[in-house]
Amino acid sequence: MPNKFRELPLYFLLIIFLLIGLFTFKDYGLSWDEPLYYDYGKASQYAYSIPAHLDGTFELEKSYGKSASDHVTRGPAYLLIGGLLEGLLEKFGLDMASAWHLTNFLTYLVGLTFFYILTRIWLDPWPAALSTAFFATQPIFWNHAFINPKDIPFTVFFLISMVLGFRMIDQWEDGPKIRQTILPGIFLGITASIRFIGPYAVILLFLYFLTKRNWKSLWMFVPYGLISILTMVALWPYLWPNPVERFISVLQAMADIPANLKILFMGNEYRAYELPRRYYPALLAATLTEPTWFLFFIGVATSFYNRIKHKVDRAKLAAIFLWFGIFITLLIGLNPPNSDAYRHYLFMLPPVFIFAGLGIHEIIKRINSQWIKYIVALLILMPAMYNNIALHPYQYAYFNTFYGGTRSAFREYETEYWLTCYKEAMEAFNDVAPQNTVIFIKREPYIAAYYARPDIIVYDYRTDLNNAQPGDYVLINSRTNDDIKTLKEAPIFLRVGRAGADFCVVKQIP
Repeated sequence: MPNKFRELPLYFLLIIFLLIGLFTFKDYGLSWDEPLYYDYGKASQYAYSIPAHLDGTFELEKSYGKSASDHVTRGPAYLLIGGLLEGLLEKFGLDMASAWHLTNFLTYLVGLTFFYILTRIWLDPWPAALSTAFFATQPIFWNHAFINPKDIPFTVFFLISMVLGFRMIDQWEDGPKIRQTILPGIFLGITASIRFIGPYAVILLFLYFLTKRNWKSLWMFVPYGLISILTMVALWPYLWPNPVERFISVLQAMADIPANLKILFMGNEYRAYELPRRYYPALLAATLTEPTWFLFFIGVATSFYNRIKHKVDRAKLAAIFLWFGIFITLLIGLNPPNSDAYRHYLFMLPPVFIFAGLGIHEIIKRINSQWIKYIVALLILMPAMYNNIALHPYQYAYFNTFYGGTRSAFREYETEYWLTCYKEAMEAFNDVAPQNTVIFIKREPYIAAYYARPDIIVYDYRTDLNNAQPGDYVLINSRTNDDIKTLKEAPIFLRVGRAGADFCVVKQIP
C-alpha cells in the first residue's frame, strides 16, 4: 500500500466517530459541576489580561471564578485551549453546554489518534485501527468523552506526552539537542497543569530511557523538565505567587476527598475514605466490556514471549505495561479516598487496550478465513456498540453481563452518578408542567435551571424546602438511591432511565 494511504484505517475510523459525535453531541446533559468548571476557565482568561496588568488594577483572585475552593487545584490549561474552539462554536449558534461537549469530543478524537500512533509501534494499520475502535467505544470512555472536561482531556494529553516522550528519547540516540525537548516539554507542562499527576509520565519515560543506556543524554532531562515546569506555571495562575508552596498545597487538597460524600458499592454505602480495597478491581471488572480482560491477558502472555523481538519495541511495551501496572498497584495498596467510580484514573487504562489490541491481533492472525476474521472483530466490538446505543446518552452507567448488566447493578452500584439525566428530565417536565410551576432540585439546582423553561421556578431542595407547597415538584437523582430515600410517600410524576434503571425521578409533593 502506498505510504499516503497506509494510515487509511485511522482516517476511516475518525470519520465514522466524528459523524456519530456530530449527530449526538447535543443529547448529553451537563454533568455535576461542569458549569462551575467552565466558569473557572472563562475567569482564568482574566489572568492574561494585558490592560489589567498595565493599569495596576490586576487582582489574581478574579481569575479563580465562582468555585475557587474547588477548582484552583487543577490548572485551567485545557479550558484555556479548548475555550478558543468553544467560543467559536457559540458564535455559530451552539449553546454553552453543547459547544463544550463537542469541543470535549473533538479533543477525544485527538487522543484516539495518539492511541493509534502508540499501537502502530507493534501492529499494522488495520489491527491498530481495530484496537483503537475497541478502546474508543468502551461505554465509559465514549460517554465521558462528551461530558468530562477534566479526566478525558488529561488522558488525551497524557497520551500525547508519552508518544512525544518516546520519540524524544529515541532522537537522543542520534545526538541530543535541546530543541528536541521543546514540544515534549510543552505538552508535559500542559498535562501537569490539567492534573497534578502529569509528571507520572516522566517516571515512565525515564524507565524507558534507562533501557537505552545512553548515559551521555541524561542531562537532557534538565531542559525537558524546565520547559514543562515553566509551561505548567504559565498556564496555572493560582501557582504564580509562590509556585512551590502552592503546588504542595494542591497535593494536600487533592488528597482530601470530602468526607460527607457517599458512594454506593455492592449494595452498601461507604464514605469516600472507607471504600474497601476491592473497589477498583471490582469496578474495572464490571464496567469494561466482556472481552477486555480476556484479550488483555492474551496480549500480555504472548507479546513478551512470542512477538516482540526488537529491543526498543520491547522496552516501550514494558513502559506501557508499567503505566497501568504501577498505578493500579498503588491504587489498591494505598486505597485513597475516592468518588465517581474510577473517572479520576481513566488515564491509566490506555495500556489495557494496547495489550488487548495485541491479544486481538494474536487471535485474528491464527484465523485463515477472512470472513471469520470479520465476524470475530464484530463480536469483540458488539458489546460496546450495542450498549452505547441502548444506554445513550448515559453510557457510563454500563455494567457488563458478568455483573448482570445495568439493570442488576442498579441499587447495588452507582450508575448515573453525575446528574446528566437532569437534561432529559427537565425537557420532559417542560413539556407537561403548568405555567409558573415550582420545582425543587435535590442536588446542584443550577444544572436543572440551565434546561428549565423560563417560567418554571427552580429552588434548591436542601436550602429552600421551607418554601414548598403541596403540588410542587422535586427532581431527585438516584445516586446512593437518593430517589427512594427522599419523599418516600410522594408519587412519581415522571422518571428518566435506561435498561431497567431509574437515573432521575420527578416527584410531586403531596
